[in-house]
Amino acid sequence: MRLKSLVLAAVLAAGLGTAAPAAEGVKPPSLTWSFEGLFGTFDRGALQRGFQVYKEVCAACHTVSQLRYRDLSQLGYNEDEIKAIAAEYKVMDGPNDRGEMFERNARPADRFHKPFPNEQAARAANNGAYPVDLSLIVEARKNGANYLAGLLSGYRDKPPAGLKNADGSEFKMMEGMHYNEYFPGHQIAMGAPLSDDRVTYGDGTKATVAQMSKDVVTFLAWVSEPNLEHRKALGVKVILFLVILSGLLYAVKRKVWADLH
Repeated sequence: MRLKSLVLAAVLAAGLGTAAPAAEGVKPPSLTWSFEGLFGTFDRGALQRGFQVYKEVCAACHTVSQLRYRDLSQLGYNEDEIKAIAAEYKVMDGPNDRGEMFERNARPADRFHKPFPNEQAARAANNGAYPVDLSLIVEARKNGANYLAGLLSGYRDKPPAGLKNADGSEFKMMEGMHYNEYFPGHQIAMGAPLSDDRVTYGDGTKATVAQMSKDVVTFLAWVSEPNLEHRKALGVKVILFLVILSGLLYAVKRKVWADLH
């Protein structure tokens, strides 16, 4: 369980895995995301499922330090649920009256738990790779949502027959590497992090690799831009205001210049 968690954590990070100088990664499929478009919003069910995947799989190595536990209220969790989630983690606090630091249960106002005390410990647990903060991972990647979803579901047991390198030579897997259809170079050091039924969704949704990939990316997209819905709602109001203002200005113009015709 711990090993699989470490794998997902490393795969989601930015330069994780080493790409061999081989063929370019295939463009990931363009999925339908509820948060896309002018009127896009986040699907609360998908957000909660994605948070579950993050919490049970990748939180063992990665944090989303931009979030506080109380922010989970935007996903539909109530106060008691948020307190219970936070209480699962320990944080350092202090100093106390004796000048000593001490551990306590996390509270809703605390930032998300960091799985490692420092960078050296994180690298030691991940074969030298540093599991980056995932707070902005979707925004930091080109075509971020589709790329991450493709990456998580793009592992194959072996390369397709006849695959060539960019220079036309025969494609060969390097020792210890894993084939991923959407990773640049197709070779990634970390094995497939997700498998069917890796988690058990409370709402009864079938936890396929594709479903878990899309859910956790939806959660990370919200983490990257938690104010997206408010921003879009404000944009729509501004557009409506400008349309109405333009109509009024046109009517005034017609009235002012009417006597010249």
